[in-house]
Amino acid sequence: MAKRTLLKIQDRQALFDIPTDEDSLIRHYYLSPADRLEIEVRRREHNRLGFAIQLCLMRHPGRALMANEIPPKAMLNYVAEQIGADPASFDLYAGREETRSNHIAHLLGYLGMRNATAQDRRVGLVSAIETAFTTDKGLPIANAIVATFRERQVLLPVANMIERMGLAARAIARRRAETALISDLPTEKLAILDGLLTVDPAIGQTRFHWLKPAPDAPGAMNLVGLTERIAFLRTLGIDPRLQDRIPSGRWDQMIREGDATPAWLANDFNAGRRRAMIVAQVIKLGQKLTDDAVMMFIKLIGRLFSQANNRKKQRHMNSRVETSKALRLFLDTISALQAANDNDEDAIETLDHQVGWHRLLQIKPGLIAMVEDNDASLLSLAVEQYGNVRKYVGPFLQAFTFHSTRRHDPLLAALATLRRLHAEGRRVLPDRIPVAHLSHADRKLIFGQEKPDRRLYEIATLAVLRDRLRSADVWVEGSRSFRPINEHLMPRSKFNALKEEGKLDLGVHGDGATWLAEIQQVMDFNLKRLAYRARNGNLEDVRLEAGTLIVTPGASEVPAAAEDLNVEISEMYPLVEVPDLLREVHDWTGFADQFTHMRTADAPQNVSAMLAGVLADATNLGPKRMAGASKGISAHQISWIRTFHARSETYRAAQACVTDAHTRHPYSRLWGNGTTASSDGQFFRASDRAAKRGDINLHYGSEPGTKFYSHLSDQYGYFSILPISPTESEAAYVLDGLFDHDTLLDIEEHFTDTGGASDHVFALFALIGKRFASRLRNLKDRKFHTFEKAGAYPALTNHIGVPINTALILGHWDDLLHLAASITTHTVVPSTILKKLAASSKSSQLAKALRELGRIERSLFMIEWYSSPALRRRCQAGLNKGEAAHKLKRAVFFHERGEIRDRSFDSQAFRASGLNLVVSAIVHWNTVYLSRAAAHLRRQRRNIPDGLLKHVSPLSWEHINLTGIYSWDTEQQMPKGFRPLRLPGRILRAA
Repeated sequence: MAKRTLLKIQDRQALFDIPTDEDSLIRHYYLSPADRLEIEVRRREHNRLGFAIQLCLMRHPGRALMANEIPPKAMLNYVAEQIGADPASFDLYAGREETRSNHIAHLLGYLGMRNATAQDRRVGLVSAIETAFTTDKGLPIANAIVATFRERQVLLPVANMIERMGLAARAIARRRAETALISDLPTEKLAILDGLLTVDPAIGQTRFHWLKPAPDAPGAMNLVGLTERIAFLRTLGIDPRLQDRIPSGRWDQMIREGDATPAWLANDFNAGRRRAMIVAQVIKLGQKLTDDAVMMFIKLIGRLFSQANNRKKQRHMNSRVETSKALRLFLDTISALQAANDNDEDAIETLDHQVGWHRLLQIKPGLIAMVEDNDASLLSLAVEQYGNVRKYVGPFLQAFTFHSTRRHDPLLAALATLRRLHAEGRRVLPDRIPVAHLSHADRKLIFGQEKPDRRLYEIATLAVLRDRLRSADVWVEGSRSFRPINEHLMPRSKFNALKEEGKLDLGVHGDGATWLAEIQQVMDFNLKRLAYRARNGNLEDVRLEAGTLIVTPGASEVPAAAEDLNVEISEMYPLVEVPDLLREVHDWTGFADQFTHMRTADAPQNVSAMLAGVLADATNLGPKRMAGASKGISAHQISWIRTFHARSETYRAAQACVTDAHTRHPYSRLWGNGTTASSDGQFFRASDRAAKRGDINLHYGSEPGTKFYSHLSDQYGYFSILPISPTESEAAYVLDGLFDHDTLLDIEEHFTDTGGASDHVFALFALIGKRFASRLRNLKDRKFHTFEKAGAYPALTNHIGVPINTALILGHWDDLLHLAASITTHTVVPSTILKKLAASSKSSQLAKALRELGRIERSLFMIEWYSSPALRRRCQAGLNKGEAAHKLKRAVFFHERGEIRDRSFDSQAFRASGLNLVVSAIVHWNTVYLSRAAAHLRRQRRNIPDGLLKHVSPLSWEHINLTGIYSWDTEQQMPKGFRPLRLPGRILRAA
């Protein structure tokens, strides 16, 4: 078995190696006059230099110079220059080991330091245990030990000892966390927990396994199955508040380990670890199953009304012939009455003669039916499916306790009434029922007959419950996703403290009145300037016609020479198999090492299996089929390494590794400086079992599917991807990618198309201090929202909308800052809040205030869009890169006809992450060889300016073999570390 380590190689180097960059040399190794005086006491030059080096190293990183250690040249030269010594003289230092030891002993006294004692090591271990109780990562634990030694003015022991202390601290912290979870549980309950890992004859499997793969496709019996699992978990009597005993970092680690541990493996754990893992899983599954059940209920009720609407449309389509006959008869009737009136004849006789009174009477029943069908409400059509709703609504209402933001909420009373009716098996409503939660139209329909319609009342109440759950106006006890909005945000006390200290770091002024006064002046000036330039025809590619501003699309900026150069360079790329490409990019970047083991944090020992697992996700082939298509790698190897090494955080770290390497490559700066980005969704159809879980958006056809919503930098570097429903608004997820990544990128301006834009998004970008630019559809129909009346800008009257409600913004300014600060501190995922704010039909005051702020920012953006052709070109270029990258993604994601067949969100997220990672590897590989191809052409005295080269895209894939049998350990002959370019002369000689 390989020796267990705490630190990755790069972490170990950062902690213990001698820095060589100029800033670090100046900060750590500048010698004071007192230092130089102490150094000058040594007689010989090499001893003075060696003594100075020892002095510097004992200050930072805090260790002594080891025997036969040669410091880096940069550090040696910097220190030697300060004392006037020859760096080469260091080779003579410490010819006698006694000299080095004497210098160390003297410097300990000079610096006020000492060697570590047993007490120092105990204190360091305690500090490491405290850190390890919050995180499993090695670097913070080692940092805690090093910081403790430095605070105590103790010389650092060797790195291996610090690692051993860290490993011991992590093991102790794990045991303490396990004890904290199970210490209060009685023996009988612990025995019940152990029983979850044995096969239950009633279901033919272990309860532990039965609980995990819960059904996720929306369906009546699937929802019942979820409620059964929730009821079983409650019989175990595990208090969810036990989670509060464990810090979030340690808790997340326990959950990750439990998720990847099958029952047979858990049985091999010691009792404490096994039982703590089960307790953590029971608490986590209780929350997850609650969230899944509520979400499934929301989808089922939404689907109920969607299907009702579709049936209504279909009935209209089916009655086209009857409708046409009725309209023809109506036209004949009008013509007959007109003729009677013109000829001064009896209208009834003329109508009977030309149309036939009997024909009118015959069609009357059909007309009545058509009118009733046309006037039928969706509620009355939804009730037609009540039999299916009845299967799950009783268990659903019995399983959960609902709470509301409103006191004496009639909806909660109505739910209590329905719960009682289902429990008692009654089919008739009681005499008095709560109705205040229902609309006037629904009440009129429910009470329109002799007695209230139970089915109508129940469906209407469930529809209201669905809407209010989505908006967080009603929440569910025991849920993580369906909580009040304020519980998603950072604690108010923490926000107030940050605001008082001036540490919010937002993009707006802390005082709302001051910010509004400034922004009002800016908007007034910009609108007047826009109006003046529009009247005088001074806007480039924008004209004013009949009071309406119209933008003329600009011509493409890509010269024909760039397209020819793109083709030429693409044909120079070496031919490569995709496994070899991934292996080469790993050799350059080490991205596969980021897939650390969930418990030991070790890098994968079988890199080929790890890369095969990533490619299985990216190509949509799946682990089993990837093993069948690979030489030397089994399905068991891929499955094992994916289970213990592939997680969302390791995928994110690997993605950051490739993207950062790409960002640092000199040629990436041709395309941008890494401060702008774009995002867009790409639709993939769902088939097989995934089709039952997928949603249908008619914009993409009548088949269900999933969107992969991804973020791309201006340097073609992907940094985030997320699977979302095709029916969801992309605007909710625009901000997610900017905060959910580990790359070096600092995006200042972000581009989307119309689907990613909303007033809420404009507002949040302004609050967090970033620029948002969206290519808005039907721009001329969108209004400016101003502080002044429309008469203040007569040339733009057609474009002026309702004025800004400043009172609403000022009244909720602190709430807006609180919301923005919660996003920037990663307390809440932006999409979580945006979806809740947009869900309610009656928006909350916070949602309205955010919308008003967004109207200001959108108006300012639209003014700049009309005024600045550079902004329009910049936005268009950013979006073009994303759309071009979609083609590469489609080419890579080719197996199963490019259709999603994974039902669970986690599996789809793996597919998306693998696709993003492999595409990023292809882009980086292409960039490396693009730079080599351009260098070759320039050596041939070709004039290729950077302005032309920036139009050459790294997105081509014709030279990459994505299909066939995959060989992962093929020896490649690359004498210079790179494959030879395909040059015309070389191709001819090969022929």
